[in-house]
Amino acid sequence: MSWIVLGAVALLLVYLVTLYNGLVKKRQMVEEGWSGIDVQLKRRADLIPNLVETVKGYASHEKETLEEVTAMRARVGQAVGASPADRAQAEGALSQALGKLLAVAEAYPELKADSNFRALHESLDEIEDAIQKARRYYNGAVRMLNVAVESFPSNLVAGQFGFVKADYFEIEDAGDRAVPKVSFGS
Repeated sequence: MSWIVLGAVALLLVYLVTLYNGLVKKRQMVEEGWSGIDVQLKRRADLIPNLVETVKGYASHEKETLEEVTAMRARVGQAVGASPADRAQAEGALSQALGKLLAVAEAYPELKADSNFRALHESLDEIEDAIQKARRYYNGAVRMLNVAVESFPSNLVAGQFGFVKADYFEIEDAGDRAVPKVSFGS
């Protein structure tokens, strides 16, 4: 009888250790995912001054747009180390400012033809793709951690050892979430 009880206790301990280790793994995946986003956002931020300078050479009277991009880049720099929600808000504002900058570039055919601008624009596109991949990975890791933190019986282990839900990296601007209207009529 005592062997059965001892075996049951040992199985329970092995199960609890497995749950704990699974939570640790999921938390590490979230941290790895956030690090991946951070690296790509840093790459984008490093590219912006070159892009602004190139546009400035062709569109010097677009001062307001150039200043907005510069200000949003500075805001992103201040948000480093902030929560995912705060960082997402700052990055969203920077994305909008970059969109305006690229729209300004559309009005200058000689700028669009500039090889330096084209190379910077291609690099920005590649970085944006990498950011999207990193966000998907991070949000997937957050989902797995959050499910484990809230699910029974792992929620008992999570509560005892201080595991908490993580924040998703989400789009804050409702306009970015809206489905675009497409019209082929005149």
